[in-house]
Amino acid sequence: MTSHEHAGEWSGTAPDGPRPLLFLDVDGPLIPFGARDGADPAHPTYPPEPPPGVSPLLARLDPAQGPRLAALPYELVWATTWEADANTWVAPRLGLPPLPLPAWPDGPDVAGWPGLHWKTPALVAWAAGRPFAWVDDEIGAADRAWVAAHHPGPALLHRVDARRGLGGDDYATLAGWGASRGGWVRACGAG
Repeated sequence: MTSHEHAGEWSGTAPDGPRPLLFLDVDGPLIPFGARDGADPAHPTYPPEPPPGVSPLLARLDPAQGPRLAALPYELVWATTWEADANTWVAPRLGLPPLPLPAWPDGPDVAGWPGLHWKTPALVAWAAGRPFAWVDDEIGAADRAWVAAHHPGPALLHRVDARRGLGGDDYATLAGWGASRGGWVRACGAG
């Protein structure tokens, strides 16, 4: 499967049902590793500089990502090791409200699934059968296989190029897939 293909098939849902979930990784998709520092720390919506121990890479966040994410036909959920710091330091810089965060496992990888990302079982459990998309720079074949075997609903596992982060093509893919899962159509500024 390519990064744009999904695991599992969908037979439809009522347009008034819950929106699909969008699990968001921070490092790579929202903080690209290849981008130059370009955010304006004097921007009035920015919180103060992070304390020691919080990534200085926050300057790589593009504030325009927040409105684009909010316009997507999803319920946004963090899927990041930033954990609660994502709501303290990332969400305000993007103009997003605090987002829920799944609890991460303490144990080792799942036996019998070499290459499985440690986030995958937790995200499938959090979704509880609900349609979801997951954007991350570390999604692989084992994750797609796990989701196909353990998640009864539709899922889009979308691998993002960590050098550039989320871009127009990514937003178009997410908007199209999410809208097709229940009739939620909103402009997402993709392009």
